[in-house]
This record gives sequence, structure tokens and C-alpha cells, in this order.
Amino acid sequence: MATLYVSPHPDDFRSLLALITAEFCRSSRPRTVTEDPPASLNARSRPILVLGAGEGDCVLSGASAVAWYLALQGKIAGVDVKQQSLVWQWLSFADNELTPVSGAVVFSLMGMIGVDKKLQQSSRVELIRVLKVLNRALEPRTFLVGESITLADVAVATAVLLPFKYALEPSDRKVLTNVTRWFTTCINQPQFLKVLGKITLCEKMVPIAANTTLATDAEAANGSPAADPTSATANGPPKTEAQLKKEAKKREKLEKFNQKKEIEAKKKTQPPTEKKAKPEKKELGVITYDIPTPAGEKKNVLSPLPDSYSPQYVEAAWYSWWEKQGFFKPEYGRTSITEQNPRGIFMMCIPPPNVTGSLHLGHALTNAIQDCLTRWHRMRGETTLWNPGCDHAGIATQVVVEKKLMREGGVSRHDLGREKFIQEVWKWKNEKGDRIYHQLKKLGSSLDWDRACFTMDSKLSYAVQEAFIRMHDEGVIYRSKRLVNWSCTLNSAISDIEVDKKELTGRTLLPVPGYKEKVEFGVLVSFAYKVDGTDEEVIVATTRIETMLGDTAVAVHPADPRYQHLKGKTVLHPFCDRKMPIVFDDFVDISFGTGAVKITPAHDHNDYEVGERHNLAFINIMDENGLLINVPPPFLGMKRFEARKAVLQALKDRGQFKEVKDNPMVVPVCSRSKDIVEPLLKPQWYVNCTEMGKEAADAVREGRLKIIPDHHLKTWFNWMDNIRDWCISRQLWWGHRIPAYFITVHDPFVKPGEDMDGHYWVSGRSEEEAREKAAKRFNVSADKITLRQDEDVLDTWFSSGIFPFSIFGWPNETQDLNVFYPGTLLETGHDILFFWVARMVMMGLKLTGKLPFNEVYLHAVVRDAHGRKMSKSLGNVIDPLDVITGISLEGLHAQLMDSNLDPVEVEKAKQGQKSDYPNGIPECGTDALRFALCAYTSQGRDINLDVNRILGYRHFCNKLWNAVKFTMKTLGNNFVPSEKAQLCGEESVSDRWILSRLSAAVGLCDAGFKAYDFPAITTAIYNFWLYELCDVYLESVKPVFSKAEEDSTSQRQAQVCRKTLYTCLDVGLRLLSPFMPFVTEELYQRLPRRQPQSDPPSISVTSYPNTEEFCWHSEEVDRDMEFVMTVVKTIRSLRADYNLTKTRADCYLQCIDSATVSVVQKYSLQIQTLSSSQAIIPLTAGQPVPEGCAVAIASDRCTVNLMLKGLIDVEKEVAKLMTKKSDLEKQMDKMREKMTKNDYKEKVPVKVQEQDAEKLRQSQTELEKVKEAMENFRKMT
Repeated sequence: MATLYVSPHPDDFRSLLALITAEFCRSSRPRTVTEDPPASLNARSRPILVLGAGEGDCVLSGASAVAWYLALQGKIAGVDVKQQSLVWQWLSFADNELTPVSGAVVFSLMGMIGVDKKLQQSSRVELIRVLKVLNRALEPRTFLVGESITLADVAVATAVLLPFKYALEPSDRKVLTNVTRWFTTCINQPQFLKVLGKITLCEKMVPIAANTTLATDAEAANGSPAADPTSATANGPPKTEAQLKKEAKKREKLEKFNQKKEIEAKKKTQPPTEKKAKPEKKELGVITYDIPTPAGEKKNVLSPLPDSYSPQYVEAAWYSWWEKQGFFKPEYGRTSITEQNPRGIFMMCIPPPNVTGSLHLGHALTNAIQDCLTRWHRMRGETTLWNPGCDHAGIATQVVVEKKLMREGGVSRHDLGREKFIQEVWKWKNEKGDRIYHQLKKLGSSLDWDRACFTMDSKLSYAVQEAFIRMHDEGVIYRSKRLVNWSCTLNSAISDIEVDKKELTGRTLLPVPGYKEKVEFGVLVSFAYKVDGTDEEVIVATTRIETMLGDTAVAVHPADPRYQHLKGKTVLHPFCDRKMPIVFDDFVDISFGTGAVKITPAHDHNDYEVGERHNLAFINIMDENGLLINVPPPFLGMKRFEARKAVLQALKDRGQFKEVKDNPMVVPVCSRSKDIVEPLLKPQWYVNCTEMGKEAADAVREGRLKIIPDHHLKTWFNWMDNIRDWCISRQLWWGHRIPAYFITVHDPFVKPGEDMDGHYWVSGRSEEEAREKAAKRFNVSADKITLRQDEDVLDTWFSSGIFPFSIFGWPNETQDLNVFYPGTLLETGHDILFFWVARMVMMGLKLTGKLPFNEVYLHAVVRDAHGRKMSKSLGNVIDPLDVITGISLEGLHAQLMDSNLDPVEVEKAKQGQKSDYPNGIPECGTDALRFALCAYTSQGRDINLDVNRILGYRHFCNKLWNAVKFTMKTLGNNFVPSEKAQLCGEESVSDRWILSRLSAAVGLCDAGFKAYDFPAITTAIYNFWLYELCDVYLESVKPVFSKAEEDSTSQRQAQVCRKTLYTCLDVGLRLLSPFMPFVTEELYQRLPRRQPQSDPPSISVTSYPNTEEFCWHSEEVDRDMEFVMTVVKTIRSLRADYNLTKTRADCYLQCIDSATVSVVQKYSLQIQTLSSSQAIIPLTAGQPVPEGCAVAIASDRCTVNLMLKGLIDVEKEVAKLMTKKSDLEKQMDKMREKMTKNDYKEKVPVKVQEQDAEKLRQSQTELEKVKEAMENFRKMT
């Protein structure tokens, strides 16, 4: 029996890890010993596991090694290699990430290490950060790896055991909800309970009594003994002098720590002083909303706004209130949806995400755009519906559930049978399937959740069945045997969108499911066919040599002079007695290779058409599993890629092999199974798209359907005008089973039918209906009919194609169908223009006679900051929730543990993450992410998303926050806004200007929404808030408020200013609301209402500003203020040049004419305030300027003269400039010397050369400015 040596200390987490893991070893649990291990084992720290019973015992020491061995015995190390790798990574995470910070926090509380307050605090912050990584990883999971407890859970749980017992207070656990849930689950497992007993979680972090045993083992593990410093122990040799000194220092620190504890204890006995309650700060920049608010109740907005903007505070509680109030429902604010609305109806359905999916940036972009549009239409007063839904994702879902069944119970779907397997899928869907809905809510999506649809719901399934039957009865759906994209791993046909095209530059070895060794691709094999009856041969080439077993012809071009003499001839197949004709066909490229092409009609799309044209034999050489059939021995029964090698060798043996060379090519790979896709002949159901495609193309040509942006029209017409029939059969169990039945007629006068003969297939809403149809077709009684329902299911895109009307109950005439179909808009990514949009248009026209929507807006594809496609192997795939909540670099690395990447790709991905996010991704919040995505959405094809820009929009939120805080303070508690926003006639020039800019922003937003020009809208709003309201108006009116109480005129002016300020905030927040729903709601709720009794309760249902109400735009005022800001910037620039940071100087503005003087006089207060000048003195062109001024030209109308005389020490400033001049000249000389070296251009990279040249240019510009300033100073002396 094995012996396990552990520490007796109840808090030695290393020993606890071994003990708990040992509890899983039911039949081979080791004997546990708490005494010190024998000195002969030469082991310094516990746990230690001794295997065997003799002198040659195998000794394992160290928690990880011992635990791994025991986990293997107890079968909790993972069920397969992938899981074991993940377990090992979590073990490493516990060791390297968690244990050091846990120890740093807890050991100081135990008095085992000296207490440094700053170090303790920083360690605690680091612990929370690492636990947040764990928190995100646990969000969708019960356990870390798989669906049951593993060593990963035991290791990580024991690593956080001490923090949970002694350091993590309730407020911390509230932030770490997923970790706390998981930890509680772990410690209540029988194995944990047996070792730990009942664990009490920390209520308050306070120092606890030290225990030397734990200290000894903890320090021994780090190689620093802590027992009696003068004695030799069984764990090691006597301590050195250096170690003794170290121990003395530790004891000294411990004494100081105990003294501090005493002082703190005394403080606790004194009565506490009352402090004003503030929102609790978790860490720098993070403020949380901690006021208890039941879900669906309105958030408390009476408490003061926190000092700064924090997404966690702002985004709390609002969504559930919006939802409960029914703001997102079209019924809101009206008695019935059938009620006539003069403002119209807006209806849009969501592109239904896969039920298996989780949110990615593509979803985030789609939903940000769609929600902005929906909120805009809703705020315009239209009857608005954005309908949510989820796609059953046939292949993806079946694969997920099959893997789950195999992982958990070792059973396949075939072991269960179809009915039980479908039950398992529904069970999985009900448990996990609504995850993406929660994520959409996190993004603030204003969907009507009461109308949410799932494509396998009974309502939608009935519509799918009806659509198939109607189209089949009409002959639009038919049965045919044709080539399909076949996945041998899935045993199913797959759609084009599920085929990834892997580009190869030449010979490449690729992994293929079911093969131990990688398979060679990217080569062109040439071989010869002998011409029958002659000594001649024809050389052909192929990238798939195994398919030559199914060749039935050789094709050459009709105009190729090399083969004219072979007309009517045949070639001999080397492995069977097949004679194959030489056919002449225009599709052959004379210039490629020898100009002769092998033809395999049953396994190549081009060859299929050649076979049809020349009536060739179609020989299928491959079954559904990729095994060879209809071929001679020894190839019969071989796996397809094993046959590749065998055929090549057989050709060499016969002397017919010619050469093999690298060949750039595209390999079709199944995106779901990663198998190589094979063209395979299968009887399937097809939709005849010829007529429907023409109608869809005509709808766009005639202007009935508008596609935006119009550069996608070319793609649309190319697809629609050259459309092929659509294969809708899928060999799956999960999905809409095809309501078609194969007919067997028990009547001697009716010949038996074949599977591909459509005459022997009938569709029906039930088997009884199908039997009646069959009996009528063959003119026999129903009792002579036997039916077999097709086992296949419909392509997922079929149910998606009728989604715009199936969600409303079609074919039944429902109220929703009458009101909301056709819809207004379809918004989606341009990558599914054909796969989804075209099919919705075709099926809508075919089944309802109406277009499903009037407009299609196609957004761009999201790429990374470098323009690369998002790819897991590049490490540049970003989860939107990570942008919203923030994530460390370690957290990003940890996510790679869940991926299917091999170790080499994981390392590559880590490097990519390290390069792009060296400090992780900061918390940006939902509003900033939405705004950034919309700001990026120019009507092009791609978006290069830079996380730093998103962070910039978080800072923009803080600007809004501060602007509203300033305004609320300025307005005061008694401010009552007028019932309507209107001019009173007493507005100052600043008021008139900001209201003009506000009106201009309203106009730009209105035009932008109508044109789907989102960057124009975001730019208009951003510029108004940041550059016009905050930077100019708020600064220019501060003197007005500071003098507000001086006299009645000043009071009146301040009151007008308050009204203007209120209007700007009220309208500005409403303009921004569709993009940033959370922060605008939070701030809007703090503002007083114009009509408190009748105004809507939420900004989301308040009216969107329009140009009719806000019509104060004045080009003259804008022009004057533009001139004023040019002058202000010039003065500021001069002040910076002469280092006038706090000193105010007189400013003489020399104007070209009286009109300019008039403008300066009119805006003199604004210029003085914004430029921090002492006084503004306008001068005409003829008036002299006083001496001692610095001069700069503001524009062709005005020159700025800033009085410096008496304000600065000229000699001192000149001396400073002389030093700066000298330094600059030295830098430039050094740079020139470097750049003039002989080998500079050859050895230094071009990019560095460009940087050097730019540095030299900047230094030269700076030097010229220094010289100019020196000259100006000299003129003053």
C-alpha cells in the first residue's frame, strides 16, 4: 500500500490538495501519515507519496506530482487527452497564478511573513484580478473541465481555500459570483467534506493566529526553513549564518506587526466617526451600484452621482426595468398594434444566432447597429418591433450534443436511437440554449422578448412543413441524384457556407479526422493512359489521384491540334477492363499541363457537367464513410486517403507514373468537423431556384427592394442571374424532418419505384394525408400503399429563409402577420447576402407573394486593428463581454485553454495576444463598445477594430458624466425648465452659438439615420458634446455663473444660460440614447422634466430630437464663432510658446476692418475667458500696437499681439532657450552623424530610417521656433 505524508496543519493547502484527491481513489486510497517523513527519503516538504513497500520505493514529492498520480488512480485527471491537457493547464494556473497571490494575502494575516500595508493591498488587488479571470472562465460552467469534478477543480479550489476562509469578504464574493458558486459546489462534494469538514466563509478580513507548522511547510516548499534556527532537522541540514540573519529579521517584523495589531485593536474600541456614505469602490476606476433593487424595479436615482463614470455602476438594474415596463414592445403607449399610427410601423427581425453560439464581435456589431436603428424608430413614435429569435443550427447542435454524450457516457447517437437522441438535444437546449439571449441583454438590445422564437418551436416547425409541402406540390422542390458537398465524418451533406476554403501554396500535410498520419495535399500528380490499339499514351494530371479509379473519359479541347488524330479513340484503365472515350469539350484549358484532362463525373463538379454533356458513365467509388466501393482489389474497402498512396504506388509499378510537383490549390474543409469535403453523388431534395432567382433579381432592378450600400448590387445580380438549384437535404437527426414519403404500391400492375424517381415520393402534413395523395396518384386504394418517411432533415437555411413570416404564425392569418409583415428592414453582415438574404427574398415572394422587407442594409466584417480576419489561431478573436468588463492578459491566455487549438497554435495565439493586448483589455463598458462599433461602420467591407479607440469612448462617457454633474450643480435644486424648448430673445452670443450647433447636430443625426451613415451620426454627437459643449460653451459661461448674484441683469443672464444649458443636455442625451442607452438613461433620470406629469418615464421612449423643433441653426453665428475660436487658439499657442501657464496678459487684436472689430467686441468676453487673457483690446489696422508684444497671425482678418513686457524675466527666458537650442543642435548633429555613415542605408531597416528622418525634421522645426522666440525676446530688451 502507498503511504501519503501530509502536514497536520488544517490550513496546509498543499497537503489538502493531496488528501482530497486521495479520497477519489476508492480502491487504492493510500495510508495517510501526519508525522515527518523518514530522513532517508531526503524530501524537504510535504505532501510526499511513497509507492511500494521495500528499499526501492518510488517517492513522489510536491503537491502537483502527488495529486496528478492520485487523480489518475481516481479517474479525475480527464476522460481523454484533450481534457487531461486542460486539467494540467488549470493545475499550472493554480500553482503559478493563484498560490503566490493567495499566500501573499493570507500568510501576512497569519503573521507568517512580515506585514507591509502597501504590499498587502497590492497583493489583494492582484488576487481579485486573478480571481476575475477565473470568474469569467466559470461563467458558462459548473466545473472547470467537462461536466463533472476533476483535479482541475480540486487544485484551484484548494489554492483559493485560504482566501475564502480568511480574506474574501461578502462584498468581494458578490463581485466573484461564478467563482463563489463553483467553490461552494466543490467544498460540498463528499470528498471535500470528508477532508475539510464544513467551511465557514470569511465575513471580515482580520489578522489570525499564526501556526508554525504551516509556516514551516509553506517556507520549506520555497526552500527557506522556519523551524528552530539553530538546530539541524530531519528536513535538511543546519541553517547557515545568512539564514539565521533572515530569521532574526522576520522575528523583528513579526514583533512590529503585533504592535500594530495592538494599536488597531485600541482604535476599534473607540466610537467610529460618521462618514458620508459613498458608492463602494472595488478597485481604481470601478464603482458599483450597491443599493438593493429587485429585478424589474426602477433604479434608485435619488442618491448622488458618483465622482466619476463607471460602467458597472451605470449598467446595473436598468435593463430589467426597461423590460418589465414593456418599453420594447410595439404595444407600449397604444391600446392595440392594429391602431393606426400616422408615424408608421418599423419592423425588423434579428438574424437568428445559432443556439450553440456565444457572443462574438460580429454579433456585437450586428446588434449595436440594429438596436440603434430600433431605438431611433421607437423614439420617433413609430410602432416598433425588433423580433428576437434563435436558430436550431442543425449540424452545430448535433455535433455539440454527440460530443457531450460520448464524453459523459461513452455513447453515440446510434446507441440511443433517433427519438431518445432528439430528447437529449432538447434537454441540452433547455439547459444551455438561452445563453446567447442573456448576452444580447448585456449589450442592451431592445428586443421584444415575449415574441422570441426558436426555429424548432411548433409554430415555426409547422410553417416549415407547410412551405415544403406547397413548394413540393408545385414542383419547385424535387428529388434528384447529384453531386453534393459531403462530410464523411458527419455523414451528411453540408451547405457551401459550411465549407472553408483552405488555400495552399504547395505541398502541405494536413490533419484529417480518422487518420493517424497527416495527409499530403498541394501536389499535382501526372500519369499516362494508354491509347487502345496503339503505342501512344495520353498524359493527364490530378490533385486527387485516388479518384482516377472512377475515371470514365479523357477530355481535350476541340481546337487542340495535338489530339485531333485521336477522335473516336479510347484509352485503357490500368486497373480494370474499362475502355474510356476521348471526348472533345470546350471546358478544357489548352494551355494547362498537357491539355488533356481526366474525367470523373461522379466525384467532381466540372466533370459532372462534362459527363452530362457526353452521356458518360457515372461510377461512384466512395461510400458515405469515405471507404472505396465499385473498384477492383486491392483498393476495394480502403480508406480514401490510404488509397491515395496505394494508387500512386500501383501506377509507379506499372510504369505509368510520370511526375509529382507542387501545385497551389484550394482544399475544401468542413468547418464543423475539419474533414476534407468530398463531392459525392447522392439522391437529395432540391429547390428549383431559376424562376425565384429571376424574381429576386427583378425586385432589386425595379427598385422594389433596395440594397445598401449599392456596391453589393454586382454580387447580388451575379448570384441571382447565375443561380443554381439548392440542395436542402441534410443527413442529420436534429432539425425539421422532411415531410416526404417514399411510396411502395402493393399492386402487380404498378412497377416498383427508385429512390431518385420523384414520382414515387409524396409529401404530406401527416402520414394519412400522404397516403391519400399516393393512392390518388397511382389510382389504387389506400390499403395498398406503404410509406417510408425520408430520414433526412432540411437544411437549416430553409427554416431561416421563411423566418420573417414564420415568426408571425404563417400560414395562419394572425394579427401580427397582418400588421408586421412585410417588415421594414433587414440588417445583417454582407457575408450572408446569398445564404440568407437571397433565400428570404425568394421564399417570401414564392410563399406570400410579398417581399419580406423593403430595404437591406449590409454592414462590414469586423477585423482586428491590423486588418487581419478574426482567427483563434492568431489570438485576435475578441469576446465582446471581455471588452465590456475588461480582462487581463492572463485571462486572455486562459481562454485559449478551452479552444481546439494544438499546442503550437496556442503559443502563436498567446504571442498575438501579448502583442496586441500587453496589459490585457481594460474595462470599457457596453455603451463605449456600441458607440465604437457604430462609429467604425463606414459603408465599406471591413472594420479594423482597435480596442484603444473603444477605451477612448469610455473616456467620452466620463466627459458626459462630468458635464451633467456640472450642470446639475449649476442649475441648482429649484430650477424648473420651461414646458417647451424655445428661444426667449435674451440669449447671449454663446447661447445662440451652442443652440445653433445643437440644431446642426440634430440635422446631421436625422440625415445620418435616414442614410444608414452611422459614422456621420456618431461624429456629430461626439463633436457636439466634446468640442462644442464641454470645451467651448461650458468654459465660456463660467464667468456668467460666477457673477450671477451681482445684480438683476446678471441674474437674468445666468437664468437664460441655465435654460440653454438644460436644453443642450436634454437634447444631447436624447441624440445619444440609441447608441449609449445605459449612460444616457442614468443621466437623463437625474435631470428635471419639462412636463413632469406627462413626460415619458424613460429616455428610451422619449421623442428623438427633430429639425422642425430645433431649427436654430445659423450659419452667420457659426461663421463668427469659427473666427473667434481661431483667435483663441492663436492666443493659447502664444501663451504656450512663452510658458504663460498662470499669468494673464493683455491681448491686442489688430483687425483688418470695422466689421472684424465689431465681431471681436461682440465676443470679447468669450475670447478673454477661453484664452485666459487679462483683457481683449480690438485695434483697427491704423492703430499702433504697444511695444513688448509677441505677435502671431490668427487669420487674414486678425493679428494677435500678446503683451509680455513686465510679465516675464527676459534674460532668464533667453538663457533657457539658449540651453534648449544647444541641446537640440547636439541631438541633430548626433542624428546627422548616424545617418551619414557609409553603411547606414544598407544596415538600418527602412522603417527605422524613416523614423530617424522624422525625428530630425521635428528637431529642426523645434529649433526654428526656439530661434524665433529668442529673437522676439531680444526685441523686448
